[in-house]
Amino acid sequence: MRRTYTVACLAGDGLGPELMAQATRTLRKVARMHGFAIDDVHAPFGNEALMRSGHPLPAATRTAVLGSDAVLVAAVGEPALGGVESELDLRARVTHVLCERGDFTLLSPLGSGTESWTVERAFELARRRRGRLVSVDQGARWAAIVDEAGCRHDAVAVEHVSLAETLRVLAFAPERLDVVVTSGVVSPAIEELAADGGDRLVASGRLAGNGPSVFAPAQAESADDAGHGVADPSSMLLAASVLLGEGLGEHHAADTLSSALGQARVNGSGPLGSVRRTLSASTRDFGDAVVGLLAASHRNAEFVPGGLS
Repeated sequence: MRRTYTVACLAGDGLGPELMAQATRTLRKVARMHGFAIDDVHAPFGNEALMRSGHPLPAATRTAVLGSDAVLVAAVGEPALGGVESELDLRARVTHVLCERGDFTLLSPLGSGTESWTVERAFELARRRRGRLVSVDQGARWAAIVDEAGCRHDAVAVEHVSLAETLRVLAFAPERLDVVVTSGVVSPAIEELAADGGDRLVASGRLAGNGPSVFAPAQAESADDAGHGVADPSSMLLAASVLLGEGLGEHHAADTLSSALGQARVNGSGPLGSVRRTLSASTRDFGDAVVGLLAASHRNAEFVPGGLS
């Protein structure tokens, strides 16, 4: 029998439903290609829920979140998100950046009690990727935590760098990076610069030690585009890719989606959006372009013939 994952989908209002629609249909397509299934459960959230039931986070939505394998949120900055996350065992923040010259992932602990867990997760991620980990050191204690974990991961090359050097690389040579792990003190500055640049696409998540993790686009689209079908779903689709890999452990499927997304952007298939009015593609058109590239982006032997039908 195929394995099935439950994803709680919190679209909210405004652009949320348009973005979530592209994410869930793409998740279902790539799941079928890789031999598993996605059961997307759509629950009222934020202003949408407030209008329906008088509460931005109804009991039914809490139940859907707690019973899921991962949570996908479309409404960036929605205050009700804090209520969702307060129920979960969230330990680390993950930020994935896709740019023209490659991609890299940043991890940082959400609290002092989760530092060792975050570092271990960073090493596991680096081992699955290109085997390189950069530790941004702000003191001997943090470097010691990283070195202690490094003793258990001989296949990962570790480089200790300063915050200043990390910021320089992020700005001018991001292709040098694979996995970056940093303490919570300096992570906001790193994440801000990592997302800076017109060619960069960013998604983020909060990883749980137990239970579902939460994923969302890191780049908000203009609310003025709501209802016009021209919002850019790229960051939302990248969030779906991170959810597959870091939330569900389906790393091959995550790679397939990320690769298709990157190729669609290179091909100029992007939607109109507020800064791309000269293009002719809609939100749905861009979703179609990504789905159409999934088969060509598949890189392993798990492919299920006819999976896109």
